[in-house]
Amino acid sequence: MATHIAERAIELAGELPIKPYIDIPRMADVARDMLRRSLDAFVREDTELALSVCLADDTIDQLHEQLFRELLSYMVENPATVSRAMRLLFVSKYLERVGDHATNIAEMVIFMVKGRSIRHLDKLPREL
Repeated sequence: MATHIAERAIELAGELPIKPYIDIPRMADVARDMLRRSLDAFVREDTELALSVCLADDTIDQLHEQLFRELLSYMVENPATVSRAMRLLFVSKYLERVGDHATNIAEMVIFMVKGRSIRHLDKLPREL
């Protein structure tokens, strides 16, 4: 995912931004934090920390959906923005996938420590 993000960043560097980059750095911060916490949870066998990662997945998903809607409106209003907007959407999707991978690690930690799968629960427990 990092390689793909870097490739899109190189492509975007030579173009004027469609809008100020606020959501992408925020998503990157959330994804990086989720990944760090999921790995810490694994090393420490900390199910509470792992659960906090799972709960944070909604945040990054919402940011991705918000950015998708916003960039789609830019593309509809001005077709000249389509290539730039698509590159930003790819970056957003890659960051969302990093969050998904961190969540998968956290879910495995919970299973490893508690022997309980939370993968397909409609509603995550607030505590284990």
